[in-house]
Formats: sequence, structure tokens, C-alpha cells
Amino acid sequence: MNNGNKIVIYQVLARLFGNNNSHCIHNGSLQENGCGKFSGFSTKALEEIKKLGATHIWYTGVMEHATQTDHSEHHIRPDHPAVVKGKAGSPYAVKDYYDVDPDLADDVAGRMKEFESLVARTHRCGLKVLVDFVPNHVARQYNSDAQPDGTCQLGANDDTGQTFSPYNNFYYIPDTKFHGQFDMRAGMPEPYHEFPAKATGNNRFDAYPNINDWYETVKLNYGIDFFNGGQAHFSPVPGTWNKMLDILLFWASKEIDGFRCDMAEMVPVEFWEWAIPQVKERYPDILFIAEVYNPAEYRNYLFRGKFDYLYDKVGLYDTLRSIICGYDSAKSITRCWQSLGGIEKQMLNFLENHDEQRIASDFFAGNPVKGIPGLIVAACMNTNPVMIYFGQEFGEPGMDIEGFSGRDGRTTIFDYWSVDSIRKWRNNDAFDGKMLTDKQKHLYAVYQKVLNICSKEEAIAQGHFFDLTYANENGWMFNEHKQYAFLRSCQKELLLIIVNFDGISADVAVNIPSHAFDVLQIPQMEACKAVDLLTGKKETISFLPYKPTEVSVGEYSGKILKVKPYL
Repeated sequence: MNNGNKIVIYQVLARLFGNNNSHCIHNGSLQENGCGKFSGFSTKALEEIKKLGATHIWYTGVMEHATQTDHSEHHIRPDHPAVVKGKAGSPYAVKDYYDVDPDLADDVAGRMKEFESLVARTHRCGLKVLVDFVPNHVARQYNSDAQPDGTCQLGANDDTGQTFSPYNNFYYIPDTKFHGQFDMRAGMPEPYHEFPAKATGNNRFDAYPNINDWYETVKLNYGIDFFNGGQAHFSPVPGTWNKMLDILLFWASKEIDGFRCDMAEMVPVEFWEWAIPQVKERYPDILFIAEVYNPAEYRNYLFRGKFDYLYDKVGLYDTLRSIICGYDSAKSITRCWQSLGGIEKQMLNFLENHDEQRIASDFFAGNPVKGIPGLIVAACMNTNPVMIYFGQEFGEPGMDIEGFSGRDGRTTIFDYWSVDSIRKWRNNDAFDGKMLTDKQKHLYAVYQKVLNICSKEEAIAQGHFFDLTYANENGWMFNEHKQYAFLRSCQKELLLIIVNFDGISADVAVNIPSHAFDVLQIPQMEACKAVDLLTGKKETISFLPYKPTEVSVGEYSGKILKVKPYL
């Protein structure tokens, strides 16, 4: 939970970050396209991420996952390419919960030590470390070769003749061979063989997953009998629970600072209710962030499941995306936070992540500048965490055709590839900006300003929020469909924040109701001095309940006005 500092998360796919190959080929192998390494997160790189305003870095794709790259010389069992998405494989098809991705190591034999060094290096640079925990499913050919003594392999003692048993780690389709509705050979002399077939990760309980399913994964059994109406068998504690708790404690012992829990709502809340307190008993400050998409389950996973934060995808993300694209009104932001009914401080805000399309892509806004007002809202409207995805700060378009990942507006998580804007920013670890365009430099400067403001200004990191929408609907100089305004205050600090989602500049007059003065206990001021924290420019504005505050806001922009005498 927030102890006074705003959490700003920088999500980065470790495989792509340090890859300097500017001539990657479609569907290229590790040898052809190269791969970023743990060492690519040098002290200089981490200092630059910290300078952007990040407090936490989420290293995506750390755990060893299924891949088409053969690492058998390092005693890692190869995967059949028919059940691996892309040459590199999905980070969410974990192959060994107790190991790290060998692709990320300079010395594969010493890969865990390299990860531990990365954690220590990240901490020295003043950043905290988040990693993925993928609890719902594993790679089809899951096999841990790094299993600690005293722990048992997943599925080792399963009764494969039963569709469901509370003592099994997997679900089975007995006496049935796996028949994926895709190429079962994938260029290999022998087709992929699995008997009996296991249920697929996205709750597909038959032997025929198709190309749109999570066919490369197997569903884990937490004691829910999906074959009999979802009956729960939680007593005695299912074996899967104990194995997953061991995995959480293993990674917590690596001195990481938190877990982003993939598809947490596909795992029964009773597991989290049981496991998270046990982890926090030994590691009290460790964070648990849940990927949850069903608003009806939010409180369940926060209050029963003991999560610190949840994704705000179907709320704020979807709302801001619709406004940025011109499909919705800015006043929908008010309905969005009000619908959370008091848990808005426990939601993680974002505009990009590995699952979503890039703001600059043809499928979203087509222009990264259009996302700036949304960024200001997501970062500044409350004390809860905000996250950006590497390359977002440069307007990375995500329009490459990398391999398994086609031109879909997303940066691939399946292929060996290089991210153009990140590569140019890094410039062989110089980070001198020489290879960036002026537009990229400008966008980066805006992100750096916003993220540093939201983490350092007490009114944002710790203060109160007051939405001004209701006092400005049908305003003569305020278009509530294109502009959004709110106040943030903390003790002697006061911020007036106004954003403009429109493609033309706007002279706006913002009504500040008397209720705001009462609630926030702020004085009325006839002509007060203010400075825009985004530009450093000073203005004189009125701050009165009976006279609108007049401000000019540029297209696709915003102002964060810090008001005197609270400067």
C-alpha cells in the first residue's frame, strides 16, 4: 500500500530492452535477431529509468518459459515448437518456476546469479523490483530442472485417470490424446504428443484447443472441479496451493519488492487469502498487484484476497482510450472513478502494457501526443500507482510485423526483436539522445515532467482529490466533453489540474464551487500567483467560488498549476 510515496512503475520486457540489432528479420531466431540480457540494465540504464520518474521497475519475462531455442547443452529440456508461440516463446508459458530465462543471461550456467546481481544493481539505483507470478497456467511441457531439494515437480503424483482430483495439480481428459487444432508438427519430424491431454490455460477442458486459445499452456488445479459445476475442494489444502506458496517464497527470498500476478482472478480468491498473508508475514513490505478484469470481483480480491493493487483496465484505461480516440466524453472520467466506490486508491492506472495496443499505433490514437492529457489524468488524479510501458515515453508505435506477433499495434512478447525507440534512446548505453527525433525528445520531456511531478508533489502523492466536472457542465467556456479539471491538495499545497483532449487550443473558464473550498479547507484568492509545473511558466489567476478561473490550455495538453501562497 501507499506509505506516502507515489508508485510509478516502468514495465519493460527484458528480452527486448537491451537488444541493439537494428536489422531484425521476420520470425528470426536468437542467433539471427539477438536478445537483450540482464546486463543490458546497466547502472547507467537504471539511472535513466529512475530519472524518468520511476520508483519501481517491472522486469517482464524473467522466469524460464517455453521457447523454440534449444538450450539442451545447458541441461534444459527442449520444447516442441508446436506448443510454443513464436521463436522466443511467451513469458506467460512458464516452464520452470524456479529458474530464469536462459536467453537473458550472458553466462547461461550462471543465469540466476546474473538475475540476483540485477536485483542488487536495481536497488542501488534507487528502484524497486517487480516480477511476474503466473499462477493460473504453465507451459505444456513444464519441467523444472532447478527444483529445490524437498519440493515436488508439478503433476508428478497426479492420477491422470481422473478429470479432476483435489490432489492433482492439473486437469485431464482421460484416455484422450491431445489434438490441437493447429500444426502439431511445426516443422518437426514427429508431432507433439500428450497423453492423456491436459486442460488448456484459458479454461478449455477438452483436447482440441485452437490457435486463438492459450494452447501453449496447461491449466493449474487449485481445487475447483470445473467438470461438476465448479465445486470447491479446499479442505484439506490442495497440493497446488502449497507448491505455489513455495514458489512465491522462493522469489521473495531473492529480495524482490513485489509480484504482478498474471490473471489473478482465474485463481480462486481463497488461495490468495491463504497465501498472501503467509508471504507478507516473512516479507511485510512485498507488494501484490493483481491482473483482474471483473469489477464485480474487485473488492473480493482486495479485501479477501489481500492484494495491494488491482489493474484498472476495464475502468480508467478503457475510458481514457475512448476519450483519446474521440468516442467518449471527458466527463466519463467522473463516472469511472465514482463507480469504484472508494477503492480508487487501490487501482493501478496505465495507458499501455504488453497486452494493450500502443497509443501511437494505427489501432489506437495514431499519434502519441494525443495520449498526453490521458497520461496527466492517469498519473495525477489520485495517490494510487501509475505505470508506463517501455517505449511509451517515446511514442513507440508497435507497428512491426515481428513473427508470431503480426502488425497488431503491440510490441511482441513472442519473438526475438528490437524496439526502435528504446534502441535509439540507449544509443549503446550512452543515453545522449543523439539518435532520437525532436518529437521523441519532446514527448520524453513531457513524460519525465509528469512522472516526476506525480511522485514528488505531496498534493498528488498523498493529497486529496476534488473533481470539478459537476460544477462545469454546460459551461460557457468549458467543454466537458473535451476538457477535464480537478484539484489536488495536501496541507499547504494546492494544485489545479486541467487537461484538453481536443486537437485545438482552448481558453477555458473553470468554476470552482464553494464546496471545494470547504472540503479542502483552502482560502479564496482574488488574484493569486500560480506556476505551471509542466512548463515553469507563471500565471495570475483568481481562485474564487463566484468567479471562474480563466486558463488557456494547448491542444492535446494540460496544465498543472501550483497555486500561491501554497508554493
